[in-house]
Amino acid sequence: MIRNWLAGVSFAVCFVSNAFAGGPDCSRPFTLGLHDHGLLYSLDTDSGIDKDFADELIRRSGCQIKVSLMSRARIWKLIESGALDFSLSGIANDERNQYASFAWYFSNKYYLLVRKDAGIQNVADFENNKRAQLGVIRSFRYSTSANELVDRLTSENRVSLAGGLEPLYQALILRQIQGMIIEPFDYPALDEKKIRDVTTIVEFNDPSVPHGLIMSKKALPAAEREKWRALVDEMRADGTVRRIFEKYFRPDLADSMVNFKASP
Repeated sequence: MIRNWLAGVSFAVCFVSNAFAGGPDCSRPFTLGLHDHGLLYSLDTDSGIDKDFADELIRRSGCQIKVSLMSRARIWKLIESGALDFSLSGIANDERNQYASFAWYFSNKYYLLVRKDAGIQNVADFENNKRAQLGVIRSFRYSTSANELVDRLTSENRVSLAGGLEPLYQALILRQIQGMIIEPFDYPALDEKKIRDVTTIVEFNDPSVPHGLIMSKKALPAAEREKWRALVDEMRADGTVRRIFEKYFRPDLADSMVNFKASP
């Protein structure tokens, strides 16, 4: 009983301190959705960049946040409806900007992973090969050129949708698809699954795309979203985000991903 009372006092002190500091309003519990995606989060190990980021966000805010695992498609639907407060590593587009706000904490490029035996040297080769099928994760969007490729191939019925990376890797090995879009978080899986021996990486000529904390506009008032954005900016400024990324990447690659100019 004493232990429970002390825990309650500790939470109350944390809440009061956070309130006086102008932090987020913790008067209700929040929800945050993670998705299983390479180094961002692995269900097998219950670890990853986004889990570390979520843990730090909970610690700094002093708020109660229930973290759940769900598909990316479900995350976006719940964010739009207001049934989910947050998710992580999200990218913006015109549609998403209608119902979500973002607090950027890293930026990275996308690449086209293709089978070597498909004879593809660049993105144009892939598009011009009418027998080449592209695999993508349902509800994922990428960089500008990658999105344009997905949209054009979709209109030609040359896109296979999957719920995650695993079925795409399998389809690539079985030659059911000839390419898929990847990012640096997927690199370790390529080695583990012996995929690297039969594939090559083709670059899109796009700049890095910012990723961030996704905040539901229906669930969170604008003033509160600004407070959460300030927390993320603080984590970037004091080196916390860099330290998280350096757990998973070489220092030079981690630096290239976290050292960017955030847009509003």
